[in-house]
Amino acid sequence: MMNYKETLFFVGKCLTITHEEQNRNIVEQEIKSGFVDWDNVVKLSTNHYVFPAMYCNLKRANFLQYLPKDLVEYMAHITDLNRERNQQIIEQAKEINELLLANKITPVFLKGTGNLLEGLYKDIAERMVGDIDFLIDQNSAEKALNILSVNQYVSVNKVPIHSDYIKHYPRMIKKGSICAIEVHLEMTLKKFSSVFNYQIIKPQTRKLGLFTLLSYEHQIAHTIINKQLNDYGYVYKNVALRNYYDLYLLSSKANTLKSIERFPSIFKPLNTFLAVASVIFPSNNHIHFEKNLKTLRAQKSVLKLLESPKKMHFRNKCFRLLFITKIRTSILIKAFYSKNTFFYVLNKLIDFNWYKRLFYINKTNL
Repeated sequence: MMNYKETLFFVGKCLTITHEEQNRNIVEQEIKSGFVDWDNVVKLSTNHYVFPAMYCNLKRANFLQYLPKDLVEYMAHITDLNRERNQQIIEQAKEINELLLANKITPVFLKGTGNLLEGLYKDIAERMVGDIDFLIDQNSAEKALNILSVNQYVSVNKVPIHSDYIKHYPRMIKKGSICAIEVHLEMTLKKFSSVFNYQIIKPQTRKLGLFTLLSYEHQIAHTIINKQLNDYGYVYKNVALRNYYDLYLLSSKANTLKSIERFPSIFKPLNTFLAVASVIFPSNNHIHFEKNLKTLRAQKSVLKLLESPKKMHFRNKCFRLLFITKIRTSILIKAFYSKNTFFYVLNKLIDFNWYKRLFYINKTNL
């Protein structure tokens, strides 16, 4: 039976077989040997949001013939559903883009939606997308929200924003649309905002038809920053195959090391991400990183933790509890001297849905 680390590395190689002949041969041998625990593979690839991408790569490599028939049918079904959903996401993004452009606001589409719009994937079904994320100039924020509101987009969270720093506004949904949207004013947590922001990315944005996207270098940086810094991946020492897959595909568009060298103050966590990705996504000179002692130690530490998934899970829970406690304590303290924060806390305390999410009464809200 494959353990967690073996399963992770197997899935990682599966996601490269379209481009890497050596990995293609290794994966084929492992499948034919009967070594692969498909239950573990399905579970892990689903948890990492790369299940459809794995299916698409196995199909292109003509490896589906080696898989159990019922598994292939299930994979095809899920992938078809995701392809249909992504097509609707693209249409929704087009609608939003046209709406904002008509009002002289230029959205910069980010993350999964941006990748879909630029055609990063051979099959749009490969990417699992949550929300439609786009970045706008802060000077256009109020106008953009009013336009979206007039066009029937409503905020999911009615609780007022308590902070003067807004990374993105509460998710907005429109009845009949496939997914929610997030209007971003920033792309990072506050402490990193001076390093990577709208003013920095704007001069190098790319035009693809009517759409505006990040440059390839900034796409690489944002893919890493979003996981390593915004989601505390560097602290947790966890891995994210969906981010690695995006990075792997983007690495054929721009040099990964050069893309992060322009950010010296956050270079270490970004370089560590590249170092770990280069091992889990072994490639023929695609993912470049600086091989210094600190990075290699950090890489080794992350890979070592993969051998003890229970320890990794417990460690992550402890850090998450620490972060939540720290954040909520700072909010409570700020409520004593900030009017906005006071009303934010008050609205939370009288919001029944917040209690349901807090105590996991309705898990669909998490």
